[in-house]
Amino acid sequence: MRRAAVASAGTPADPGLAELAPDQRLRRLELTVTRRLNGLLHGQYRGLLPGPGSEPSGSREYRPGEDEVRRMDWAVTARTAVPHVRQVDADRELTTWLLVDGSASMEFGTAELDKRELAVAAVAAVGFLTAGVGNRLGAQVLRADGVRRFPARSGRTHLLALLRTLLAAPRATEPTDRPGRGPTARPPDLADGLDALHRIANRRGLVVVVSDFLDGLPDDPHAAAPWERTLRRLAVRHQVLAIEVTDPREWEIPDVGLITLVDPETGRHREVCTSDRRLRERYAEAATAQREQVHQALRRSGATHLPLRTDGDWSADIVRHVHAQRRLAAAPAGQFRGGVA
Repeated sequence: MRRAAVASAGTPADPGLAELAPDQRLRRLELTVTRRLNGLLHGQYRGLLPGPGSEPSGSREYRPGEDEVRRMDWAVTARTAVPHVRQVDADRELTTWLLVDGSASMEFGTAELDKRELAVAAVAAVGFLTAGVGNRLGAQVLRADGVRRFPARSGRTHLLALLRTLLAAPRATEPTDRPGRGPTARPPDLADGLDALHRIANRRGLVVVVSDFLDGLPDDPHAAAPWERTLRRLAVRHQVLAIEVTDPREWEIPDVGLITLVDPETGRHREVCTSDRRLRERYAEAATAQREQVHQALRRSGATHLPLRTDGDWSADIVRHVHAQRRLAAAPAGQFRGGVA
């Protein structure tokens, strides 16, 4: 039942949205982002995360479980006899690197959006929130026919070109005509994309990974995912934001009778009678355990975690995340001891 939590089954996303031309969908997406995130886009200069940057802005008391020891301000600690950590502001010229998962498991959705469309919405939000004079945005997109690379550039035109390409990209299940890649060629996985990103992201900045993070999860819940090591290496040098995209049918199966589950990554089929209450419970338990495995891997990697669901209000979730991160950064010692939900 473990793989059942990864399988794709259900109805396609809202056909009205899916039938829109890429330019129409882009205009709708831009309107949604600019309207819902307007307060963040025109507020105080800060990124999606409250640091680290490179401009010193003082010190505050160390919070166990939240702060990294490597950020200790030893001079202030020695002077006050109380552990303190350095505070820094975001760089004025920020380079943001995106890794967007376009694998087969992202071609699924049972709500208003499918997972790939939600990933594009997340990319749009990141692009507009990090836009600014001197800021640059680069991306790598994992597709069935290889990795599509976008050099780091600034400007709205560059961002819109990236979003247009993502919206118009062929589905992972569609055949491609790229020379030199036969039908049996292994598509790049998340670990490949992170390795490539680690090679090119030389300057300290923001790294955003948009994926369902299901790629290569081991059966042993305590074993490391194949992408975990490289993500941890990226987090040593950069701010890392992991945007996890999920669909409600990946959490639970409704009672709809006999259905066929399909694993989009392997093509395996399995017929399941969803009228069996125990089976639905086992599915939900396996899905919860699998997502907990992803969450623990992201936590060990040092990445900030932002979960988005296709049946949720993604723009409101992003706004809440940014506000929570800013409150955490600005909170005096003694607050948020338990972390931010």
